[in-house]
Parts: sequence; structure tokens; C-alpha cells
Amino acid sequence: MSQHHSRRESLPQSAPATLSVFASPTSWIESEALAQCHQVAALDGMIHVAAMPDLHPGKGVPIGAAMASTVLYPFLVGSDIGCGIAVFPVKLKRPVPEKLAARFPDLDHPLDPERDADDPAWEIVQGDIPAGHVEGLGTVGRGNHFVELARIGTVFDSGHASRLGLDAGDLALVVHSGSRGLGERILRAHTEIHGAGPTPDPAAYLAMHDDAVRWGSLNRRLLAARVAHALGTEPTEPIVDQCHNLVEIRDGVYLHRKGAAPGDGRDVLIAGTRGTPSYLVAAHAGPDANHSVAHGAGRKMSRADALRRGRAKHTVEELRRTPVGSLVVCGDRQLLFEEAPTAYKRIEQVIGDLVDHDLATPVATTVPLVTYKTPDLGYTARPDRRDARRRRGRP
Repeated sequence: MSQHHSRRESLPQSAPATLSVFASPTSWIESEALAQCHQVAALDGMIHVAAMPDLHPGKGVPIGAAMASTVLYPFLVGSDIGCGIAVFPVKLKRPVPEKLAARFPDLDHPLDPERDADDPAWEIVQGDIPAGHVEGLGTVGRGNHFVELARIGTVFDSGHASRLGLDAGDLALVVHSGSRGLGERILRAHTEIHGAGPTPDPAAYLAMHDDAVRWGSLNRRLLAARVAHALGTEPTEPIVDQCHNLVEIRDGVYLHRKGAAPGDGRDVLIAGTRGTPSYLVAAHAGPDANHSVAHGAGRKMSRADALRRGRAKHTVEELRRTPVGSLVVCGDRQLLFEEAPTAYKRIEQVIGDLVDHDLATPVATTVPLVTYKTPDLGYTARPDRRDARRRRGRP
């Protein structure tokens, strides 16, 4: 038996929903995030809220939670419907991060079906584009979204890893992105009329939601294909592609996930930071955890705090090369500080909590080589004197 049990939070008698927090007593969880869990648990129709070890406060809704209810609440899923993480194996000879960082394409530049009709990335698109939504195709977005070239580090379960075709030292593209403007449009259409209330027409919402989930998955494939071609290799099929912002009907109720990945017998990539490994896990979470696992390390600092503390502690150059020796391609200096590894919880603690609560078993780590956030002209433009000085100053 594990010595750590999920914490059962006591709720007022008027609220029938139960709340389980799958974190050890030593895991740091903000009181604001727990308060948001209590608020969600008090909603009409709510049955059970499962909070993951990466739990942190969101805009009125906790991030890192799976919420089962007899009523469908679009605001519990949020605006980035379909956001998720996919893993694509790639083959490259002698990967040198400095050289590869300079070859990443501009993933703020959307693929236009007419203007970019000859882009080879389109070859992965089979059939129609969900919802006919062509804006923003092939773009990564902002916030914590990224495309990363990583190598397989430690392999914990060689049998499982080999079934996925993975060995230590292999390379993979890890893509974290969502439905871009589509999910936002769907949520706004709801909130303009119903605010944070439930949808009066679950079937209509689910039809649009499912389009956004498919769009997010297609977009991750497009992003991986764009990067693979730019790095001089062939696109591959994803070995993992799990969405962590969605709602599904399960056991006759609506299971909302906000920053929580499906954990019912699937392989999930739980993202660390750009300066730490991420963990590929075999998830086996049961009903207590709403069949869900964590989706990442989880923020421990707000963006404003990360910006303020980071500027006092780090230079831009220090943040472009990480503790694991990888490079960060990010032309947006503010984002560089907001997404600094120190703004996040320790991924090892999150994974340890999942293991202690028997929700997941680690298969392998992925270690960043190049993490792309936004285009950085310093890497791609012809070097001027300032760039040359910058490179000389690198360790």
C-alpha cells in the first residue's frame, strides 16, 4: 500500500460532490486552486472533482482537474478546446541543437490553403479540415504551447517503450498546441448568452467541441510535419496524441477535463519544462481520479510573478540555454521569462504523486534539445555584430 492517500477535502453538507486531491502532503498546492475546486464542487449537478498533482489556479476554473457532472458546463473546458500533446518519432543524423534551432520554420506564420498550396506539410491532411476552420492552421500559439525536438532519455519500461518503437537516444518531436481561435469562438458563443452557466443544448455544443478536438489533433500533425520537413526528415504518425482540455460522456455523465489527460489505459506525455525532462507514462487511473492523470508540471508562479522574479535573477541569454543544455527559440522576451523552468513545479514530484496514487507508470523520459516557442530572428537572420557577440557569450 502506498503511504500517501488522496486527500479528501471536507465539503459543506449542502454540496453533494466529492473532491479528491491526488497529491502527497509534501506537494505544494495553492490554496486558491483548492478554493476553485470547492467552487466547482458546489455547482449544480456536480458529482466528483479529481484534482491532479499539477493543480493550479486558472481564470475561475482550476487547471489540472477532472470534473464529473450530470450537467455540461462549457466554461469548465475553457477556450482552448482540444489542446493536447502529441509525440512523433523522427530520425536525424547527429543532431546539433545550434544548427537545428536555426532551421525551425516560423510557426507563427499560418499555412494558407491557397498561398501555401505547395507546402509538403499538407500531405498529412486526409479529408476535410474540421469545421472548415482554416485560420491559424499550422501555428503553435502562445502561452505554454511549444514544439520541441527531444531525445529519449531514461527508459523505465523497455518492453513498453519497444512496443512504441522507442529506444534510449531516439529522437522525437513533442507538440503541445490546441484549437487556436476555434475553441475560443465556440466558448464565446456560449458565454455571451449563458455566461458560466450550463449549455441548454449539450448535443449542439458537443458537435462543435468535437470539431475543435479533431482540429487540435490535425494541427499538431501539421506542426510536426512542418518542422520535420524543415529539419530535413520525413513526417511520421504520432505514437501518442492525448487531448487535455475536453469533455466526454462517460458512464452516463459529463466528464470535463481542464488540464488533465485521459488516464484510462492510454499512453500520455506529461510535459516537464523546457529545462527538464518530460515523462511518457502508461496511465491507469480509475473512477476515483475520474479516469484522468496530470498533463504537465503545473505552474507554481503567476505569469506576472515569473516575469518579475525572472528579470531579477536571469538574463535573456541564460534563459535561451537551459540547465539540460537545450536551446529555446523564442523571440518574445516577456514569454521567455513567463515560461522559465523556475515558474513551474518539479515534474519529478508530479510524476511521483501519480505513481504513489497508482494512476500512472513511467515508461521513458524525453529530454529537450530545441524548444520552439515563437520565431527568433536572432537565430534565423544573418548574424550581425550583436548576434556574434551574443554567441561568443554563450557557454
